[in-house]
Amino acid sequence: MRLPALMATALVSLIAAPVDAEVIVRKQSVRSLPGALDQVLMVNDNNPELIKNDGILFSTFPNSGTAGLPAELSGRFDLFSHHVYAGDDEASDASTLWLAVMASALGDQPVTLNLLEGSTSLSQATEPGQTQAPFLPLPSLMRETSSVVAAGPGSRVAGDLLAGRTAPELSVRSWTLEPDQPTKLLQLPIPVQGLDPLLNGRNLQLRLNSSGPVAIATLAAHGVDGAAPNRQQWLDLLNRQELSTKEHQPTPRGNKGKIIYSRVSGVQIGSTWQARLTDPGSKVLEAPVEPISWPISSLEKGTLSTGQVQTAELKSFYPGTAWAAHGNYGVEYDLTLPLKNSGSAPVTLKVSLDSPLKGNNNTSYLRFRDDLNGPVMFRGPVQTRGLAGSDGQPLGRQTVHLVLRQGQPGPALGFVTLQPGASRVARVRLIYPADATPPQVITVQPVKQS
Repeated sequence: MRLPALMATALVSLIAAPVDAEVIVRKQSVRSLPGALDQVLMVNDNNPELIKNDGILFSTFPNSGTAGLPAELSGRFDLFSHHVYAGDDEASDASTLWLAVMASALGDQPVTLNLLEGSTSLSQATEPGQTQAPFLPLPSLMRETSSVVAAGPGSRVAGDLLAGRTAPELSVRSWTLEPDQPTKLLQLPIPVQGLDPLLNGRNLQLRLNSSGPVAIATLAAHGVDGAAPNRQQWLDLLNRQELSTKEHQPTPRGNKGKIIYSRVSGVQIGSTWQARLTDPGSKVLEAPVEPISWPISSLEKGTLSTGQVQTAELKSFYPGTAWAAHGNYGVEYDLTLPLKNSGSAPVTLKVSLDSPLKGNNNTSYLRFRDDLNGPVMFRGPVQTRGLAGSDGQPLGRQTVHLVLRQGQPGPALGFVTLQPGASRVARVRLIYPADATPPQVITVQPVKQS
């Protein structure tokens, strides 16, 4: 079976533009993104992406043997999980893979675990009531109104978190965990019955808070005759200490040349990047006379010559999986732009999220393509405040869904018009969605006056 590229291909260091695409150079400045990741731990469960056999996907249970990672989760922490299932080897269209999240208190006292925010989505629902987000062909920009706009489960979950929505599958919001008694927090299906091809995916993201240290595990298993595994079957699977097969061996850290990043299976340090985009040494961003961009989700061999690697480091990870959280899937970027016009004439600025080509040699330009025939590099929601439409009318808080192809300057998220001496604060929020390919850039540029 040939899987869609978004689901099956490990990230590589350079995706070249097709030979028949003309490269357009945009003269501008590219600056490192101010701020830094916070210290909130995130369980990153994304290897294997394509699950081929039952077993432990991720575990911090101390009695998990080689299937367990040494990491203490306590207080605020997150869980990001993203997987794909392609049916049984026998290609039965009735097969369903089940995912479970198990947790237990560490120590000798019960622990209360609360779900602060979270959501989950399938690529495709097979029964009523299942949250889904098929990979629909969407335009470069769609404004979200009363209806959810999404393309793919990573896009859907990111949008839910930005909007404060919770999928109905996450109806329980609090658990009391006893020591040495694993509790099933969630049990979610990845069904393929009736789908052509037999392929489905699920994205899950949870923001949690515990009153004490806990162990967490994610497990994958088939049920019996279409029924979900019972509690004892999940416990048996956890106690067998067998990992589900990992995939995509990474290029060792520090190697020269192209890099296979692999996918992540570990505990990363950081779930949110907050920043104020100002001029160096200033509290404001003066209205620029040429475009200024800041990388989003920059990574090893993908810094756009800034030298800034935003990738979250891993506190612990499984051998043969990514050695850092390349791509920062599930990480929230919360960016404030304190704009000011100190000039003597009015200025109008455009704010956008762009997807430039990799490989520029310095920070005085970015490269784009002259067509939109390249692969999709970003599909997901972006929330803004403080911007106006092209007609000058305030947009308020709005969410737009973007689909950006390789080398594509993004459509305007909105505009800011400043009279001489005026200031305005804009804000841009996004959660880097699964299946995107970094890096992108936030750009502020002047609009030419007619």
